[in-house]
This record gives sequence, structure tokens and C-alpha cells, in this order.
Amino acid sequence: MSYAKLYWIHALTPLHVGSGQGLGFIDLPIMREKATSWPLVPGSSVKGAWRALVAAGKHNELENTIFGVPGESEGHAGSVVIGDANIAFFPVRSLYGTFAYVTTPLVLRRIQRDSKFAAPEELTLPDLEMANNEALVSDDSCLQGGGRVYLEDLDLNAQASQGIGELAERLAAWIFPGDDNAPWRSLFKQRFLVVPGTVFDYLTTHATEVVARIRLDENKTVATRALWNQESLPAETILVGVLWCDRVLSRQNGGLSPEELLDTVFHGEWPAQLGGNQTIGLGRVRCVFGAGREV
Repeated sequence: MSYAKLYWIHALTPLHVGSGQGLGFIDLPIMREKATSWPLVPGSSVKGAWRALVAAGKHNELENTIFGVPGESEGHAGSVVIGDANIAFFPVRSLYGTFAYVTTPLVLRRIQRDSKFAAPEELTLPDLEMANNEALVSDDSCLQGGGRVYLEDLDLNAQASQGIGELAERLAAWIFPGDDNAPWRSLFKQRFLVVPGTVFDYLTTHATEVVARIRLDENKTVATRALWNQESLPAETILVGVLWCDRVLSRQNGGLSPEELLDTVFHGEWPAQLGGNQTIGLGRVRCVFGAGREV
């Protein structure tokens, strides 16, 4: 039997996983999905970061089993499939509560679909219907004032419900497990916000972090044509992906089952660095692995 589990990436600093040279005013844009234009982190980037951690850690004897070995004669594919990390919650500046963890019904339904495949229990969703000028908040939300939510230059009518609060609690338990993360579960629930798809599209396009970067020459002045704009996902962005194993491909560890391999290595919480600009503090993340299930 195959074995799968969800993983979460929580950006602790701005995160830049680039897509190359841009065509607009942003010279170095982030990676985005083709169909939705929502931000993502490719599975290949996640795989590279995790391989470095496994190779340097206590499970280094399993590195080649998990990630594969190059070469025609002795090489083999990796046993673990690491899917892309897609946007789950996008942090947006708020007049009340400082910032909001913003999502949209389509994102939540995609998480629900993945939970059927890779989580012990399917994520249950409440009624997510809303008008184009409304937003759904938990019953103890700190984001609303006078029945309204103010995000960047947008304002929406706040609709509070117990069902949204219960959904936020369920997701917070997955993203912030353990007693040490209890304050973050409360913070997440109070700042959990569901907005219409058009609003989410606008925010994930126009509320990313764009910084002007320069390169200095030997005289400590800006080098010729060395000014560029770089886009990053803001700190507190949360993404979600799926990893699974169909069979263990290895000559050394062939006795392991897919469940044993994933549960031995991919559990708990990992600190990691993803994307570019590591030396200036970008890309520091925490990776959280959920419980798995047979598929």
C-alpha cells in the first residue's frame, strides 16, 4: 500500500523562490501556478532543502533511499514523491489585529481534497457562501471593527460564525501542533479570514513584498544597470503540499515499508531554508509534517 501525508511550510521571513526574469516592473518575480496565478513553492525546491537536512542529520543513511541516486548503472529513483507546496494562507495587513491569515473557499476545498488522500481524517468545511463584499471570520476574531474588516485598501462586511471558528481550530492544530505552539493556535484562529476568490486573487497579486535591490561597485556606488525589483512572499505565509511513497526503491533499505520510511524521517517540525538570498535572511521556514494514511 502507498502511504501519504500533508506537509506545511510556514515562512518565518520573506520567501523568494524565483521564476527567472520578469517581463513587468518586477524583475525577479516569484513562482506562480499557471491557471490561478497563485504563489507556490515547487516540489523540486522543497526536495533540495530537505535532502540537505537529511544528509546532515541523524537519518543520513536514508538519504539515497528517499531522494535517489544519479547514474545509469548504480542509480535509482527516489522513493518519496514531494508535491508542490501551494498557497494556503496569505498574510495581509489589517487595520484591526495587525494582519490576517487570508484564504478563499477554493483553496480550502483543495486542502479538503488533499486531506482525503493524505490525512487520517478528511477536513470538514462549513458553509462558505458569501457575497463579493463579505468576509467570513471566527466568532472571536480580532480583525473586525464595527462589523467590517479592513485589508490594505479594501473593506469588507464581516460575517462571524461558530463553524468558521471550528474550522480555524482544526487547521491550527495541523499547522501549529504541540503544547509549545498553543499561543500560535489562538493567534491563528483570531486572524483567520475567508474572502471571495476575486479578493484573494487581487491580494496574492498586489500584496506580495517587493523590494528594490542594488549591487555596489568597488567605489561603493550603485553599479551600472544594477538596480532591480525582487518579489517575495511575506513572512507568515503558509503553504501546503503532499508527500507520498508507493514503494521503497533501495538496495540497502529494501526491507522498509512506505509507512516506516515516511514516519521514521518526515515527522514533527523542521527548521529549513528555502529559495534564494539565504545570506540576507530570506527563506527561513518551519516545515510541519502531519500524520499519514494508507492510500
